Amino acid sequence: MHPFTGLDLVALAWFVGAWIAYAAAMDWTAFGRQGLNQLMDGYREVWMRRMLERDMRMVDMQILGSLQNGTAFFASTSLIAVGGALTLLRSTDDVLTVLATLPVGIETARSLWEIKVIGLAVIFIYAFFKFAWSYRLFNYVAILFGATPLAAHRDSHEASIHVVRTARLFTTAGRHFNKGQRAFFFALAYLGWFISPWVFMVTTAAALLVMWARQFASDSRRAVVRD
Repeated sequence: MHPFTGLDLVALAWFVGAWIAYAAAMDWTAFGRQGLNQLMDGYREVWMRRMLERDMRMVDMQILGSLQNGTAFFASTSLIAVGGALTLLRSTDDVLTVLATLPVGIETARSLWEIKVIGLAVIFIYAFFKFAWSYRLFNYVAILFGATPLAAHRDSHEASIHVVRTARLFTTAGRHFNKGQRAFFFALAYLGWFISPWVFMVTTAAALLVMWARQFASDSRRAVVRD
């Protein structure tokens, strides 16, 4: 017997389609380039050019270190979340018994529950790979920081190329970090499926709304674009 109902398939298609459409809109369209993440990418190159003007760059390395630490934290959290999902998978019978006694009375077939839990684990595994690669890229950025020409040579062609090269790698590291965080948001939306397909569709829409608001209608974005 097929574990999914028609409504489950609709909700899952809505979830996957929403994730793909949002990612494509943010990464490949002119509309996405007006978002907060893309606006901050421009400031990375500004930072590199400012850093080129000074020989003492300890503060720059400290800022980069804080970015690396944040990425490492999320990578570790992703592994913990994967472990939690696998624990749920191992304790399926106990969890289903507890859920059945709750006031909301969540009832689901064992096979469907296990598929849902595996899907949740896959999302967190994806997030881990994004955060881990972002952390590695930040390490490469640190190397480029160390290779930055001295302030006395800031007007050279080599310095100009190095700034662009570093900013591009910096931007790539940030984008992978953003994709990892996006996976976290959608993982929270995915939890709605454990209640019902209707809740799943609502939580997916809510996650989209929250992410859109933060990118295009937040105080943070207004602060960045304010003259």
